Amino acid sequence: MITALLLIAAQASAAPVAPDPRIAARVDRVLKKTPVIDGHNDLAWEIRDVHGAKVESLDLAADTRPLQTDIPRLRKGRVGAQFWSVWIPADTTGPRAVEMTLEQIDIVRRFIAANPAALERATSAADIRRIEKAGRIASLIGVEGGHQIDGRLSVLRQYRALGVGYMTLTHGRSLNWADSSTDAPRANGLTDFGHAVVAEMNRIGMIVDVSHVSDATMRAVLAAARAPVMASHSSARALTDAPRDIPDDLLAAIGANGGIVMVNFYPAFVSTAWRAWDADRTAFAKTAGVPANVYGARSPAPLVAWDRDHPEPRVTAATVADHVEHIGRVAGRDHVGLGGDYDGINGTGPEGMTGVDGYPLLFAELARRGWSDADMARLAGGNMLRVMDATDAVARSLSALPPGDAIDIASR
Repeated sequence: MITALLLIAAQASAAPVAPDPRIAARVDRVLKKTPVIDGHNDLAWEIRDVHGAKVESLDLAADTRPLQTDIPRLRKGRVGAQFWSVWIPADTTGPRAVEMTLEQIDIVRRFIAANPAALERATSAADIRRIEKAGRIASLIGVEGGHQIDGRLSVLRQYRALGVGYMTLTHGRSLNWADSSTDAPRANGLTDFGHAVVAEMNRIGMIVDVSHVSDATMRAVLAAARAPVMASHSSARALTDAPRDIPDDLLAAIGANGGIVMVNFYPAFVSTAWRAWDADRTAFAKTAGVPANVYGARSPAPLVAWDRDHPEPRVTAATVADHVEHIGRVAGRDHVGLGGDYDGINGTGPEGMTGVDGYPLLFAELARRGWSDADMARLAGGNMLRVMDATDAVARSLSALPPGDAIDIASR
């Protein structure tokens, strides 16, 4: 069980600090000039799972709560560009994985098309700059798992043609060619096909995303990649010992690669106390025979009672800022960004940051800690724009190479 001492200490260290009005005004000026580019949002799956993929029946121009994303909150959060994840379950494989990915891409393209005054499709840094200048939110796409290409580089290329900007090499399960951080290894890094995937992504200008991959796979990617890599929604393992988070040696290596680590806001990846509380809660839910992945008032009755007797540890903007600062120290402030994981967060996000309107609170905390306007602008979007520009430059340099034709025979 979590000790009372641990809870008290965690809550004290995470106590929020109300932003000074002058700091809030300064943050607003910074984010008006350089809006937030967020690396990961799971709205598309929520539309599929909760709303039966009936895209047009969900009014994103209105308050969508209990969803964590809508256009008014994106505006309030000063979001200028969003990578929308086209996640599918890791146990969906083969041709069905490709079909389901196309369905998810269709959902994203449809909700962009349904909101033309606010959202516009983007595939490049130049697109983002143009769309932000026009007062709209640039909308990009990320595939969240290499199982979604079904072992074929031709499928990878077609995703790129449909506007996909990055691919996370694995999700929760290891593949024949790359290993997940939360599964037993199968590739022990990257196989020949894994190297072919990285090379082809570099050739076509698709960013290699190393969130979810094992440490060994991440090291292999960094040794092979010719373009900067990204971690679209990962935090610092030195602060929160989660396999999904990144250890210091690899944070430094991503910095040396010219890449970017985009900090995840999910309490499970930024708070050790919250992880311990959630592990105890999950164990109780198992004994009670109820699902554990439901939080708040919608929880099953046994969990409502358990939550009342076991207060949830506080997670605030200060907690997230600790991870931003740590990654900034280890990888460099030119190599840190934000990947909130909104609508992929079970329960709620940090206090005051429970939806996509919460980014300014984090920037206010960083400003209070002495971050300059230039540092905050790089964190908000400048670093990601640099990675995208560099990725496009590498693709241009490789444009004379023919398409790769490797197939992962073992997955057939």
